[in-house]
Amino acid sequence: MPLMGVVSAVFWGVVVLSLLVFLHEGGHFLAARACGMRVTEFYLGMPCRHHLARKSRTYGTEFGVTPILLGGYTRICGMEGTHDELLPALPACFGMVQREGRVLATDVAAELGVDADRAYDMLATLADWAAIRPYYDAEKGEAPSQATLPEAFETLRRDANMLTEYDRGHDFSLPGTTEAGAPRPLEDPAKALECEKSRTYLGKGFLKRVFTLLAGPLVNVVLAFLVVTASLSLVGVEVAVNSNRLGAVTRGSAAQAAGLRAGDVVTSVGGRSCGDWNTLASAIDAALKTGEDFKVTYERGGSSHEAVVRTGGKRLGALGVEALTRRVRLSLADAAYSAVRYGQEVAGFAVRLIMPQHTMETLGSASSVVGISAAASQAASSGVNDLLLFIAMVSMSLGFMNLLPIPPLDGGKILIEIVQLVIRRQLSVRVQAYISYVGLAFFLFIFVFALKNDVVRLVLG
Repeated sequence: MPLMGVVSAVFWGVVVLSLLVFLHEGGHFLAARACGMRVTEFYLGMPCRHHLARKSRTYGTEFGVTPILLGGYTRICGMEGTHDELLPALPACFGMVQREGRVLATDVAAELGVDADRAYDMLATLADWAAIRPYYDAEKGEAPSQATLPEAFETLRRDANMLTEYDRGHDFSLPGTTEAGAPRPLEDPAKALECEKSRTYLGKGFLKRVFTLLAGPLVNVVLAFLVVTASLSLVGVEVAVNSNRLGAVTRGSAAQAAGLRAGDVVTSVGGRSCGDWNTLASAIDAALKTGEDFKVTYERGGSSHEAVVRTGGKRLGALGVEALTRRVRLSLADAAYSAVRYGQEVAGFAVRLIMPQHTMETLGSASSVVGISAAASQAASSGVNDLLLFIAMVSMSLGFMNLLPIPPLDGGKILIEIVQLVIRRQLSVRVQAYISYVGLAFFLFIFVFALKNDVVRLVLG
């Protein structure tokens, strides 16, 4: 692939995938906020210590962009889960931070009688819930961009009702507001911590959790449905005309070598007369199967001509001619129906991927980021409508793939939520991690197989 082709593929691949993953994460963000969950970050790009960001006064969420433009992410409090062994001591840990305003992890370990690692785990859990926050001491050389947690943690700014900037309805103008790092002693730490948990993913009920998980894939599917429907109804689609007039001749094909051009009216192929595209296609297939040279009679400019197609003694796969087409705009109802049918096909592809008897067959047509990038570049060069349709195709695939019941995909997380509902208890973080490792291994296999497909396609042209 020429250098400019590689640059174009990388550019459009990054644009398409970043846009769709960002919208996907936007669905999670909006659903989480609607369900009253705290969301601390919403970014375009993958996590990186170098970024541009702005904190929302309304939501407390940090909106930003990172230089690794390969998607996006949102941090919903409580989605990381909590180790069961930490739960009994969490209220005491939370109460200590609120009482002191700012504490060292070593002091927490000493007061609660646990080791330093356990103290850090508890403080990190509370920080993940946005119940407290890390305190980075510049004098010790600590900074938010560092890879490790700081030595100290502190309270958040809270209004008179103990609401933080991440909570709906907070009002820091009311008397009783305390600033970050200020003590805010609690009468009942356990009850207060339960309120904190109720504003996280972990503290919400089954329906709100599932709704938050579903929102991302649904945004992708709905976007694709709207784009396809709008394109088919407003721009239209090219449909073949049953005519023996050629719509196009492929460059470098046997048809071009024989002298055929777009607009020629083919009247016979290999001695078989042709009155429309159906008879023309049938005659071409019959002639190609012989593996021998054959004659094509056609009309151009009111005159009749004859050409000889040279096969070189080989059975050609195609002659290199295309049917004449015309653009047809579908009604809104027909366009919507076509979009739904396309969605059904994509969903079927995703389901076959996890059916053992169809997995390898389905993987044969799978494509990785490399193939998607190359296709995105080609679609962009064909025009805005083709690019939008390609984005819709990838968006639909992204949506349905994420609904597969395989952790760590959204569908896998929904499956875990269903299992927990049935057994009436939370699966441990360790068990969920093991399940996710199996899912990651499966998708690594898919990626390698799809990448092989893309490499073969690029090499063979």
